[in-house]
Amino acid sequence: MEALKVSSDRILVIQTAYLGDAILTLPMLKKLKDRNPEAQIDVLAIPSTKEIFSSAPYVDDVIIIDKKGNQKGIRALNRFIKELRKNTYTALYSPHRSFRSAYITYELGCNESYGFDNSNLKYAYKHLVEYKVEHHEVQRNLALIGENIEGESWKIPPEISIDEVTERNVNTFIMHNQLEDGFISIAPGSVWNTKRYPKEKYIELIKLLIDKNETILVIGSEDDSDLCSEITSHFTNNLINIAGRFRVIETICLLRNSKLLITNDSAPTHMGMSVDIPVLTIYCSTIKKFGFHPYNKKSQTVSFDELDCKPCGIHGYSECPLGTFDCGNNLMPETILLIAQKMLSTNE
Repeated sequence: MEALKVSSDRILVIQTAYLGDAILTLPMLKKLKDRNPEAQIDVLAIPSTKEIFSSAPYVDDVIIIDKKGNQKGIRALNRFIKELRKNTYTALYSPHRSFRSAYITYELGCNESYGFDNSNLKYAYKHLVEYKVEHHEVQRNLALIGENIEGESWKIPPEISIDEVTERNVNTFIMHNQLEDGFISIAPGSVWNTKRYPKEKYIELIKLLIDKNETILVIGSEDDSDLCSEITSHFTNNLINIAGRFRVIETICLLRNSKLLITNDSAPTHMGMSVDIPVLTIYCSTIKKFGFHPYNKKSQTVSFDELDCKPCGIHGYSECPLGTFDCGNNLMPETILLIAQKMLSTNE
């Protein structure tokens, strides 16, 4: 499909997935704005990702749909769509493949609408684009708007603007905690339990890093606070736990000062990549080939793959279907340490 220049002055992008998916939509939004500089580009998002899209310099407006709150239920959704229709969008793109996204698209009745061929209610879209599982998510999103994804051209860094107040607050935190000489960030949480490297092994890994005189910053959302507290309770020195204390943009600003980020296959991978730091992503139940790995040159992945049961699902589960969690338990902290040390020495 050739790249489309939209004749409309208002374009809607529907992305109501979680934080990581939101960040991986930013390259697509940038290209869409590059091709349509005079158009207004709106994003339909959920409350937890509003800050990301509001901080993207090429997004004009972020419209929030609260799927678990004000817009829960078909009547509330229809009222929401009725208001949305007043914006008279004539072009719509939906990287999100849910039934709700397709239903909104159908009810808006845009002249031009684009979705993936594996979307729920896919015939709600006037144009379908092949969802290629072998591609990275950024490639897939760019293909949705007809962009060239050959070679390395698709590797567009997610661009997030950080305001002066956030910069100042983060710099104050760094100086107050004497972090000017650098630190390693660790993000042990994930929405999906089988994406989480085991808590006990994170404790072992942090001990190994502290023994190497590294300072550790443990990051996470408010939902990760209990997990992070359980991990950090084993340490008294060279570690700071900020889980639940900082906004997403503040955390991204902090990561910009990090020597290395170690994280699960989850949103922090993409947060770290957006500021082009070395990211080491740990894969437990999922695999790199699903297309959500960090693609900046400084980053790497690590995984225990000698298992017939892996991967068990694209998202993961609340618990291991076999009850063994070998994909996490068989990956040794010493293995991760060796890769981390090599990355640190390479990027000095």
